[in-house]
Formats: sequence, C-alpha cells, structure tokens
Amino acid sequence: MASAINNITWVPDLLFVNGRFEPGMALACDSAGRIISTFDISPLRELLGREPRGDETLNVREPESRVAFKTRFVRLHGRALLPGMVNAHSHAFQRVIRGRTEYRAEAGQDSFWTWREMMYSAAERLTPEDIYDASRMAFTEMLLGGITAVGEFHYLHRTPEGAEYSEPNLLAKQVVRAARDAGLRIALLRVAYARSGFNLPPNERQRRFIETDAETYLRHAETLRSELAKEASEVNASEALGDLRGAWVGVAPHSVRAVPLEYLRAVRDFARERELPLHMHVAEQPAEVSACLAETGRTPVALLADCGLLDSRFTAVHAIHISAAEIGSLRDAGAIVCACPTTERNLGDGIVPADALFREGVRVALGTDSHAQIDLPEEARALEYHLRLQRLERNVLAPRAAASDERGHRMSALAARLFECATTHGARSIGAACGELEAGRPADFFTVALDDPSVAGASAEDLLPAIIFSLTRSGVREVAVGGRLVVEDGRHRAQGETVERFAALQRKLWG
Repeated sequence: MASAINNITWVPDLLFVNGRFEPGMALACDSAGRIISTFDISPLRELLGREPRGDETLNVREPESRVAFKTRFVRLHGRALLPGMVNAHSHAFQRVIRGRTEYRAEAGQDSFWTWREMMYSAAERLTPEDIYDASRMAFTEMLLGGITAVGEFHYLHRTPEGAEYSEPNLLAKQVVRAARDAGLRIALLRVAYARSGFNLPPNERQRRFIETDAETYLRHAETLRSELAKEASEVNASEALGDLRGAWVGVAPHSVRAVPLEYLRAVRDFARERELPLHMHVAEQPAEVSACLAETGRTPVALLADCGLLDSRFTAVHAIHISAAEIGSLRDAGAIVCACPTTERNLGDGIVPADALFREGVRVALGTDSHAQIDLPEEARALEYHLRLQRLERNVLAPRAAASDERGHRMSALAARLFECATTHGARSIGAACGELEAGRPADFFTVALDDPSVAGASAEDLLPAIIFSLTRSGVREVAVGGRLVVEDGRHRAQGETVERFAALQRKLWG
C-alpha cells in the first residue's frame, strides 16, 4: 500500500479522540502512514499568531508527550475527522446481484434458501477478471462510506467446472488486487467448504467452492498466507511500515453444515499455530441449527465450544438463533459476534440478540455481507432499530446509567457503543491495527462535512449520535488509508473507471 510523501498534520474543525469530538486538535502522521500524535494546536497558533498554512512545513513539539517532528499542515475546513470504520464480513462478488433478487422466485415461500439459488447463478458465471471488477466496485463503495479495512469471507476458489486453477489461489489474489487498487486494507478470510450439508448429495452449483479434504485447503491457505506475509515484509523493509499491513490471511470454515468435524479441527489447529483470525457463519438460519442437532446432537455454538474452536480470535458471523447458554460460551471464550443487520433483514434471517450479547460483555462487530447496501452506520443503527421493533421500546442497547462529561453535556453512550462496533471491535475481529486514532496505529480515517444536510446543526456533543443515526453517505468527504487520501471531496480517485467496468460486467451478466 502506497504511503504519504511527507509527515502530514491534518487539522479538522473537530477531531474524534478519547471518545468525543474536540475542537482545536490535530492529527499528525508520518511518511509511512502511521499516526505520530494527536495534539492541541492552540499553542502553535499562539506562537505563529495565525493558523499554520497548508503550504508550509514546521517543526512541532507536542507538549504532553514531548514528541518532536517536522510536518506540513492540511486544513480540513468544516470537517469532523474520525477513525476509519472496519467492515468485518463481506462477500464482495455478491455486489453483482444487488437489486436482482427482489422478486418472488417461486410460487411458494421465498427465503434465504431460494435467494441462495439466485446467488449461485451469478457465482458460477464469473471469470477471474469479473471477480476483480465486482470486488473493486464493492471496495470502492466501502471507501466512499468511510470504511478503511474489510474482512473478505472468500469462498470462490475453483473454475466454473469445479477444476482447480493452475494457480489455486487465483481468485483470492484477484480480490486482494482489487482491494489494493481501491486502496482498502483487506483480511482475506479464505473459506473452507467441503460439502453441501449433513446427509446431502453434492450440489453442482457449489462446485466452485469445494475443497473436499483439509489437506488441500490448508496447503492453499498456507501458500497464500506465506505469499502475502512475504509481500508485507518486503514493503515494511522498504517503507518502515511496521505492522501496517495492506493484506493478510485469516481462515474461515464456512459453517457447520459445510465443514465436518475433523476438517474443522484441522483448520482450528492451523489457525492457532499461526495466530490467525478464524471466522465462521454460525446459526444464521433455524435449518442450520436443526441439521447440526441431527448430525451431532449439539447446537452449532455448543459444537464449536466442545471442539475448542471458540477463543479470542474467533468471530461468529450472524449468531442469530442462539441461547443464553451459548452466549455465555462466546463470552467465556472472548469470542466476537459479527452482525450484518441489513443482510439479515434482506434475507429474512432474523434479529441478532445484540441486547443479550451486550449485557454479557460479548463484543459485536459489523459487516455488510451480501451488499444489499454498503453503509456501516446503517448497520450500526439497524442493530438497535431491529430490537426497538421487537421489544417495543427505545434505546435498547444503551447502558442504563446516563453519562455526562465535565462540561455538563449529556453524552450518547448508545452512539459510542455502536461506533465501537463499527471500528475497534471490527478491527479486533479481522486482526487489524486500525480502528482508533492513537500514536503508532495506521492513519486510517474519514471526515464528515459538518454542513451536510443529514448532520447540519449538530453540536460537538450531539455529532456522534447524528452520524450513527442520521448520516447519509454524501456526508463522507475525505477518506485516508495509511495517511494517503483515496477519497477526496466525496469522490474516489478511480471512481469513473471502476463504475464503468462494473457497469459493463452487469450488462454482460444480466443484459
């Protein structure tokens, strides 16, 4: 991932630090894209008798930490600056089916399972270059919405006929290339998929997903992990990036229905030895729970707990149809749940029991999954809004005790909780160093225009709830990854070409 040319200090109207928006603060990052410091710029203004100009370079000594550095300044007038958001669960290729499944496919009941057949019709026709174009479109849209890192749950491995490519990781590399070209950090969560389900015959429409034995899967996963790690170390050595990786690997057994026990254990051991994030679809549908009970006599979470898969690097994606005891197992293991409310609503999956998860101290990350829309604040608000409809009350996820700061302003603990889901919890889930504006972390951030109609008039104290519950994507104006702007004034640097190629792909697939 390319770095900024010089040390840069970004000076917005408001900077989100220590859980609140502060005026008069600046964010300094080094030439490698790492945060040097967040500091009060008032003493420098007093010394100069004016604002630092964007075309001048100054020596700065940050008073509290006594860090000294030479930097140039970029003034972000009318902007609030926040840490970049993290999308912990994505199937990028599914961007091609947006809007194309919103009709009843059969005379009977439409459900996740009928939607899945329509999704397969796209998956079985995509070429490697098509997967690149679809992924780059999804990743560009993420960046335009303030997302700076993604966990890509990638399960297209083989040719349309089900054969292995001469380069077995060809499709995964196309997805990584798309993320790099867009400017997005990516954890490529390589999916293990061994079968159609318990006591089910092979499904020909899944032939691009299947690697029937653990040995094959692990060999390809290790090759990809080693190659991306080697590339990262070469970049680190040349640009002193430390742990600021642009692409890395995690593992992802698809689900208990798709991966039998011995295969699961082999993937678990592989991940533990290499300290990799491990993600898995868990209890998304009642039928999955029923099938797991029929095969093993246990529910999915209970099975994973018994097999030793649950730990602090484990993320249960969806985790909708789970019991209080299963929530306790996730809590005890330090596992994370990734909720994808927009997709779960779109597919009729059900509602994530976020209130019970929060009450038990289980961290919740957010994902956009099938990309019916790509808008992480929408995922955050939906986590709360779905429960309001279900419980017939408001502010379900808010801590019971109201909080106020020393200036006497009431703060929105609910908005803060939901923003953590979109940032720090997501970063933890995919093994990324981003999600917070702290010294030593990547300078990944986005800005919000304070005069955007969706948040106009919000005070510093009201701005975070306004962003979480009201912001439209037009309000996101700049996005930086590693201190380098990839979105400026609401437009991605390669937006024209990306959209043009994606439109051509859609015409080819559906025209």
